[in-house]
Amino acid sequence: MPPKKSTEKPRTVLPSGSKDVSFFEQVYDVVRQIPKGRITSYGAIAAFLGTKMSARMVGWAMNGSFHVKPKVPAHRVVNRNGMLSGKAHFATPTLMEELLAKEKIKVKDDMIVDFEKKFWDPAVEIGL
Repeated sequence: MPPKKSTEKPRTVLPSGSKDVSFFEQVYDVVRQIPKGRITSYGAIAAFLGTKMSARMVGWAMNGSFHVKPKVPAHRVVNRNGMLSGKAHFATPTLMEELLAKEKIKVKDDMIVDFEKKFWDPAVEIGL
């Protein structure tokens, strides 16, 4: 007789200790932990969440983050090269850069200046 299948839903535990949350909520939890003046990439968040190939899904989460409470600092998430690839999803074409400038992050031609120095890797900073 085959073993009985569990009907229990698998649980996800985040660094915050939250359980049973969607992928988007997990992304938002990570993004809320990025310190002011630092940035990370879609891919770094995906890798931290154990879904290395899901950088685009992280991008989709960021697209929906403007209606989420508590606030999600989506302006701190850029592509793997430091490009402001998500700027079109902000209220104005320049808002992402303006928010970064308030945090002393310089941008030139839609690219983060000193990207490597400003990069925040959740796998290193949060760990598990």
